[in-house]
Amino acid sequence: MQGYQQPSGGQPGNTSPVADPRMQPAPDYGTLGPGSDVSVTGADPIQRTPRGTGMQTAHLIAILAGILGALVWGAVAKGNPDWPDWAKFFSSREKAPNSAKDSSQLDRLKPQKQAETLLEMAVAHSDGAAEQISSRVNGWRGQVQWSSQIATLTTAALNSDDIRVRESGIEVELAAYGLPKNSGSLAYVLKQVNSPDQAQKIWARWALGLLANRGVETERIVGILVEHLSDTDVSSRQWAVEGLALAGSDSTIQPLLKAMHDDPSAVVRERAACGLAESGMYTPQQRFSAIPQLLADTDDPSLDAQTHGWAFQALGDITHQPFGSNSSAWREWYAKQVASGQ
Repeated sequence: MQGYQQPSGGQPGNTSPVADPRMQPAPDYGTLGPGSDVSVTGADPIQRTPRGTGMQTAHLIAILAGILGALVWGAVAKGNPDWPDWAKFFSSREKAPNSAKDSSQLDRLKPQKQAETLLEMAVAHSDGAAEQISSRVNGWRGQVQWSSQIATLTTAALNSDDIRVRESGIEVELAAYGLPKNSGSLAYVLKQVNSPDQAQKIWARWALGLLANRGVETERIVGILVEHLSDTDVSSRQWAVEGLALAGSDSTIQPLLKAMHDDPSAVVRERAACGLAESGMYTPQQRFSAIPQLLADTDDPSLDAQTHGWAFQALGDITHQPFGSNSSAWREWYAKQVASGQ
């Protein structure tokens, strides 16, 4: 099973999909997320600033300009003894702090750099990084923009084995989309759920999962995503599954188990299995609750061999037990767990 995958290019307000580096398959579970320039202002909760493929061009130009500027700066500084202090001053202003707990040094960074630095630290399990993100994220909205760096870092965060790091990835992603955790954001995203633009429709399902995970009308969102598990379009059902796994509430486990068992698409069944097994925002206890149905799936004659295999793999990912595709061994092990009260 593949890692978290994020949806491509469905930016709100942009009818042309934008290439998103996270849309490529991830080595583990992947992530998703079309870039969004949604900002919040006053009574009108969401206003959009379109951004198209020019974002990639601008990013490349910025990189080239930075390289050129560094070369020119170095050449000039060598010939002028009065310049090195200025060079030191400018380079130190954006220097990353050595510790996530160094608030004073973080305060000297611009919000975009703060978000990137702290998320990179969180992915590296730096002590205090997740807490810094949580305390600063509300002040980043409108000042942190979607970028290739944010895309890469949120993908890494959502594939972390630490749920706190995954939560940090969600927080930064929502900030970069300009979506505050409130009903105004939900109303905006719901307008995109049935968009005729496929990329925006996919993005909306992903964004619903992000908001639900952060406590924005979670059960209402879960109900909406479950309804979309009956869509005729395979990709709509797939991203409804991804949104449910992101939401991570107890009420999403049975819908994912049902999708894994019943959906006619192998892609949807696999993504449901991934959400239950390793990706998504579930605690170990929540994943453990899926074991009885996964055991039943391992030898259900109505399922194909591929789905049997995903059930076995999910069991292995959840429990870290070495029973492979031996259904009897799995059942015996689980019976012992139940008998011992685990």
